[in-house]
Amino acid sequence: MKRKRLCIICEGQTELGFVKELLVPHLQTFRIDAHPSLLKARAGQWGGGNVSVSRLGKHIRNEYHNVDFITTLVDYYGFKNINGRTKKQLEQDILNEAQTLSTQNLEDYRVRPYVQMYEFEALLFSDISRFELLGDNWNNESQTRLQRICDAFETPEDINDSAQTAPSKRLDAIFPGYGKTLDGPVIAEDIGLDTIRSKCPLFNEWIGELEKLK
Repeated sequence: MKRKRLCIICEGQTELGFVKELLVPHLQTFRIDAHPSLLKARAGQWGGGNVSVSRLGKHIRNEYHNVDFITTLVDYYGFKNINGRTKKQLEQDILNEAQTLSTQNLEDYRVRPYVQMYEFEALLFSDISRFELLGDNWNNESQTRLQRICDAFETPEDINDSAQTAPSKRLDAIFPGYGKTLDGPVIAEDIGLDTIRSKCPLFNEWIGELEKLK
């Protein structure tokens, strides 16, 4: 069976590191050659933030003819101009935007937008013991605070998304100096893909869909 090429459009460096370290080697076992592509900002710059349907649609259009499939890894938290839309509505609107911008019809089955609830850092709550990698910042108090957060939600993906209580904001409050782009992917790799999938059903569903690409 022919190997498939998959582009994973990433919101920022944190997601890019995660894709390189965990998703790329995992998907290779399913004959899928994945690679991350950082969402392009204005003036040719690269970086996270300012994620919108329009920017994703343009990026998908530009990558579409270079690969067999395209997906995204972007956060619901901080997504621009949500206007009450759900995760599923955003994913559909991203696909619609890419189709509108394309000069040729995009085949729906080749484009699989994915929006992470509520953000990448939620995945790290799948195993809070792995925060011990932060060294001196790891202690009984920080472990207790993390456990209280986990106990308050059914899954890590339910940890809510206000400016004060989004997963990344909670980690910033517990671990001063927490390095999002450096610490996040390292902790995720230590947790392991299997554990993350077992605790995060939406993420697990997305990975399952990617494994079945044909």
